[in-house]
Amino acid sequence: MVDKAQQAKAESLRSLHGSGVLVLPNAWDAGSAAVIAAAGAKAIATTSGGVAWSLGRTDGHGLTREEMVEQVRRIAGAVDVPVTADVEGGYGPTPDDVAKTVEAVVEAGAVGVNIEDSRAPGGPLFEVREQAERLRAARAAARRAGLPELVINVRTDVFLFGIGEPAGRLDDVIARAAGYAEAGADCLFVPGLIDLDALASLVNATSLPVNVMAWPGAPTVAEFEAAGVRRVSLGTAVTQAAYTLAQRAAAEALTKGTYDELDGALDFGTLNGFFAR
Repeated sequence: MVDKAQQAKAESLRSLHGSGVLVLPNAWDAGSAAVIAAAGAKAIATTSGGVAWSLGRTDGHGLTREEMVEQVRRIAGAVDVPVTADVEGGYGPTPDDVAKTVEAVVEAGAVGVNIEDSRAPGGPLFEVREQAERLRAARAAARRAGLPELVINVRTDVFLFGIGEPAGRLDDVIARAAGYAEAGADCLFVPGLIDLDALASLVNATSLPVNVMAWPGAPTVAEFEAAGVRRVSLGTAVTQAAYTLAQRAAAEALTKGTYDELDGALDFGTLNGFFAR
């Protein structure tokens, strides 16, 4: 069952959405989580894409529930800050599938979850009524697991996958937000939407704190905050940067016999010290 420490982390994560903006450079394993926490992150969010790649899988529902839960367990054990788990679509289409996933990640130490409204990568999406039932199942499962404070961040992929006509997408998201809020969601994640005017309209139209995904060239955290956004995630971007450096450093050593790509890396002692718990 959930102990007081985990309950306190859930309450802390919930409070971080109350004002300002929560910045989440997403982690994919225990090591990346420890490094991100050491950088000053107030919470750790996982990235399903990064977790999948770290296990040699493709992103997009390529993991099993058990594989994801085990990685969440390792991450939660590596840091002292709250951990929110990206559980993709809940590892199955039914409310019961979502409930099983929520119970499992809570047992693994998570205090928040991301749940997508996509049936599959690229769409189609669940109807609002169907996703609402899945969210109600998630909330009920959190209560059964002893963590009613679990922060449920519902992800809608209307903009990410270009669902529907462009002119109607914001209205679709607003309608979904209303249904999802009534079903027990705590936050609304809208990857693919970075237009500040559209985000300000969305913020004014929903009671849910709005979460965006940022990448190079996106508005700054300060600009998102000015539009009313409460949560900024980096998605797979940090994982991509880490693997890109690994490829560049390997290619340099293998082709040139030099090591310049490794310049500026954390020294061994500093990195090793992040794991002295």
